Amino acid sequence: MNRAISFGTAVALFAAAGVALVASKMPRPGQFTASSIVSSANAVEAGAPIYYQHPDGKPLYSLTPKKTPDGRDWRGVPAGADVSFDEPGETPAVKAAETNPKRKIKYYRNPMGLPDTSPTPKKDSMGMDFIPVYEDEDTGDGSVKLSPGKIQRTGAKSEPVVRRPIKSIIRAPGTIQLDERRVSVVTLRFEGFVESVANVTTGDHVHKGQPLMNVYSPALSSAAAEYLSAINAGATGKELKGARRRLENLATPEPAVKELERTREISLSIPWLAPQDGEILERNAVNGMRAAPGDVLFRIADHQLVWALLDVAERDLPQVGIGTKVTIRPRALSGQAFTGNVALIYPHLNAQTRTARIRIEVPNPDEVLRPEMYVDAEIETGTPAPVLAVPESAVLDSGTRQVVLVDRGDGRFEPREVKPGRRGGGYVEIVKGVAEGEAVVTSANFLIDAESNLKAALEGFAGDEGSQFGQPADKEARP
Repeated sequence: MNRAISFGTAVALFAAAGVALVASKMPRPGQFTASSIVSSANAVEAGAPIYYQHPDGKPLYSLTPKKTPDGRDWRGVPAGADVSFDEPGETPAVKAAETNPKRKIKYYRNPMGLPDTSPTPKKDSMGMDFIPVYEDEDTGDGSVKLSPGKIQRTGAKSEPVVRRPIKSIIRAPGTIQLDERRVSVVTLRFEGFVESVANVTTGDHVHKGQPLMNVYSPALSSAAAEYLSAINAGATGKELKGARRRLENLATPEPAVKELERTREISLSIPWLAPQDGEILERNAVNGMRAAPGDVLFRIADHQLVWALLDVAERDLPQVGIGTKVTIRPRALSGQAFTGNVALIYPHLNAQTRTARIRIEVPNPDEVLRPEMYVDAEIETGTPAPVLAVPESAVLDSGTRQVVLVDRGDGRFEPREVKPGRRGGGYVEIVKGVAEGEAVVTSANFLIDAESNLKAALEGFAGDEGSQFGQPADKEARP
């Protein structure tokens, strides 16, 4: 019957994971893995069958012999060929008795994982022995104890909780745009005429102070004559300053004012200069044209510093802050990368894409980054200092709570609810729940969790005052 006990232990693990079984029926499809499929030869050699399986290996089972619609017999599965986590002769009851015959049995639990316990040995409706639960195994803290052999066979591994930096990369697409602060326009504050335009056109690079055109205006000539008269009259103080201020109010270039002071002659037209370094984005000035106040004659932009506007998913926004380092990789410039920092996170989301726009200031000394270029960005996020972290595989997430299995040594494992933080690099920050140096299970933890959940469910059932060790459930379980 040891094999039968092993079968019960295996099925109990699946039942703890949320599979509902009833004693009058065999497991439904999907409750066994491929390892439970046995051949006809093995079934014959192993002895009398304890249940029957579909001959094609489908997850269909029966307590009694059956036939398929085409007349084939269902395959008998004996206890010796059933799935088991224990070696032959090494079921929990046998091993416990051999190791310490003085151990006290607290109660017996159903081998199929049903909420059915008994204070005395008994069998279930399938003839399988109930599994004893010893007092030293019932700790009351939800922990579970496994034998070294079972730990080795399940492949359970543990890793200590240590402090480490958590870093992750957020990838986002974007485009290059002009820095709005580095764009200027050339316009007049008075009505005038463009006598001639310099040999510059759209796309040319100009330097600050470079002549763009020659401008004539009666208002400009009148202000220049007034200032010259004040100079020739030897005016000083407010009178001279007022005459000069009129020229300045008309945005007369400073070199033109100094030339007037030097030559004491009024020029017919005045050279109009570029206000900054940059490329000409727009040229509207034409030889001989009449220009009204405010007309845009030139528009110039400096490309030494540009913006990269990125669209970041809403869920990633909490990880991005002002000053975060970003690497920009233009799709048109293979192999080239540029770095910058987050300068602004725009306050509104895009309702259609559920993304937020962030702005990166990127130095562009060689001016290879051009407006409207597509770029791919990598935003480096993470904790600036090391934090308590565990591998992501160590966290069991049910959707409403997160749990890790703490390895307390000697084969005992304790489920512990934790509060996770940032994730990155295969690790997750643990804000609350574990201490530095504690070991947590990183592999096969779902099997241990299933055993722990089953144990907690049985303890709760056994502790119910009205159940009297599961007698009512026993009646319900019987066919």
